[in-house]
Amino acid sequence: MITILQAQTEHLDALTSLFDAYRVWYKKPSDLEGAKIFLAGLMERGDAIAYLAQAENGEFAGFTQLYPLYSSTRMKRIWVLNDLYVKPEYRGQGISKLLIDKAKDLARATDAVELLLETGKDNDIGNSLYPSVGFERNTEFYFYYWTTV
Repeated sequence: MITILQAQTEHLDALTSLFDAYRVWYKKPSDLEGAKIFLAGLMERGDAIAYLAQAENGEFAGFTQLYPLYSSTRMKRIWVLNDLYVKPEYRGQGISKLLIDKAKDLARATDAVELLLETGKDNDIGNSLYPSVGFERNTEFYFYYWTTV
């Protein structure tokens, strides 16, 4: 059995470990100290909400992290499901779906109009998962970005 709970400061070490593994999966160098500082700052400022999936044995199996945005035209909140990760040994057990369901609960509870995410074209797992839980691929708008690096 898996329990989904909102990450609090007492979960910072567990969240940091999962977050670092997630970043490594995205081919970023491991940086536990940097991850801990980043996540602690988000928690202190209330800039994000993270949920943890905890297994019966007490181990944290995965997490998702969401960031708030707002739609000016709809005058409502939007949540960005920015991070979703499940440890390899826990994959295939529906944990990602449980975490996404919790994110959907947050969107409903905060009267948000949308929960959005992006993923790479080569993320076969995600590109199979997201439509299976009700996400639709945007074909109407282009997504642009500007970077400082």
